[in-house]
Amino acid sequence: MKFIVLGYYDPKNLASFSDTKRNALFDECFAYDDSLRAAGHFLGGPALDPTTFKTVRGKNGKVTVTDGPYAETKEQIGGILFLEARDLAHAVELMSNHPAIKHGFSTFEIRAEGDMSEIREQSDKRRAEAK
Repeated sequence: MKFIVLGYYDPKNLASFSDTKRNALFDECFAYDDSLRAAGHFLGGPALDPTTFKTVRGKNGKVTVTDGPYAETKEQIGGILFLEARDLAHAVELMSNHPAIKHGFSTFEIRAEGDMSEIREQSDKRRAEAK
């Protein structure tokens, strides 16, 4: 099964780390990612730029654009990881061993990849008939 893992962190927490502590954490995290990759679990995933983001919402036919992800939370999404695992329990096990969890640095939200193929096929058919 494929999973999408959203990695959250508190930027203020990261800023409080010494260069040595931050570098050691990143080295450990990247080494773990390498072990996931070698075992066929790490399918890819980018980090997200923590300085360039907007949130776009629609309500009552109007669009609002705000700075940042959410004003209510101090955490933000730092990256996305595409993970292959047997099932959700296995995905949880894999991410529970991530150094960012062991050091209390990150929170991971794990979601199964959704299958939109049938909905997409139905939409394609409706749109083709409408032409």
